[in-house]
Amino acid sequence: MQFDTKIAVVIRTDLQAWQKLNVAAFLTSGIAAAFPDCIGEPYEDASGTTYHALIGQPILIYGADGPALSRAVDRALTRNVKPAVYTEGMFRTTHDAANREAVRAVARAELNLVGIAMRAERKVIDKIVDGLEFHS
Repeated sequence: MQFDTKIAVVIRTDLQAWQKLNVAAFLTSGIAAAFPDCIGEPYEDASGTTYHALIGQPILIYGADGPALSRAVDRALTRNVKPAVYTEGMFRTTHDAANREAVRAVARAELNLVGIAMRAERKVIDKIVDGLEFHS
């Protein structure tokens, strides 16, 4: 099945493994919150036990360095695609309000990005992530 939209997550490659996983989890939650229509139906096993619904389309995860992350944000914004962002300063906070304040305190050009996520038409996402490789 081919979807009309694509979800892409771009994570800085120099992070520790736990940081990469944390960033991916937070960023995909931003996509789910912004696009509730991307959530599929709840799961149920053969025993009748039910489980939470998940995002119902593939999520492509790319790796990038800091400049490539900034370039991807710029490309997204010039194409009217609003990304979810995670900055290095957010690793030092302990709650959602502090995360928002950590981002609000820094101008966009100075954000120390460690990850972004976005959902848009397939061709638009392809242009935003052009030149990036899948995260390994």
